[in-house]
Amino acid sequence: MQIDIKGRNIPVTDEIRTHAERRLDKVARQVSDLARLEIEIFKEPNPRVADCQVAEATLYLKGVTLRAHDSSREMVHSLNLVVDELSRQVKRHRDKRRHRREARTAAVREAARAIARIAPESPA
Repeated sequence: MQIDIKGRNIPVTDEIRTHAERRLDKVARQVSDLARLEIEIFKEPNPRVADCQVAEATLYLKGVTLRAHDSSREMVHSLNLVVDELSRQVKRHRDKRRHRREARTAAVREAARAIARIAPESPA
């Protein structure tokens, strides 16, 4: 999985980069190597907002795009929240695909059985 971390008006430190990559290992194992993840971190300028450190993640998979957005007082905590949300979405997406695949194979098997009952093979 290709990971791209961008900072909007704040620098992306090595600490943030390594922390994000370490936390995303679990997600990277569940998706294709061709998947691309963009993480954008920024600080909200409004002083009244308590949750001012924001992290947004966009995961581009084949045929689907998953997004996560979270904010907190600390950037590392925001990244943790985004990674957790993204891992839940990836797990749900994988489960949906697996159930669809299983349902499709079950339907094909059932159709083959129905055809075999209707038109039994003739002896040659």
